[in-house]
Amino acid sequence: MSSRIPLPYAPRVLELFQNPKNLGKMEDATIIATAGSPACGDMIAFYLKIEEKSEVIVKSSFESYGCASNIAAASQLTIMVENKTLEEAWNFTWKDVSDALGGLPSVKTHCGSLAVGALRRAIRTYYKEVGKYSPEWLPGELTKDEKHALEEEALADKLAKKYKLNE
Repeated sequence: MSSRIPLPYAPRVLELFQNPKNLGKMEDATIIATAGSPACGDMIAFYLKIEEKSEVIVKSSFESYGCASNIAAASQLTIMVENKTLEEAWNFTWKDVSDALGGLPSVKTHCGSLAVGALRRAIRTYYKEVGKYSPEWLPGELTKDEKHALEEEALADKLAKKYKLNE
């Protein structure tokens, strides 16, 4: 008999896990960014198609390696950012994602944070590589969600080395 207790997922989480929106690689993406690591179990690749003059996200998609919450959070965030400016998209938080999903179990809030971290990494990369300038609203320091993504990647790398997963 299993001692595992099923997590109380909101209906929207289950809906987007079973039928994710905007899932898949975008061949004509303006910018691509990843966060997380498959070695730790959660990874998100975010694809954004950006209209350069208006800086509006006209299309977004994702690829995910992870749990139901990871997939649902990434899917929900792609829905939320479409037709938003990069600044508007930047301002979404993991809490906004969680609220839009009807809540995430407390042990899964990191999935919302990872999705936001991947989005913010994509936006930073856009300005660094494509935009060639840094707007006033873009913080010079990494945000908590960006740091979270880096911490997960560092942990996954450490575990991979410890257990020789990269050989």
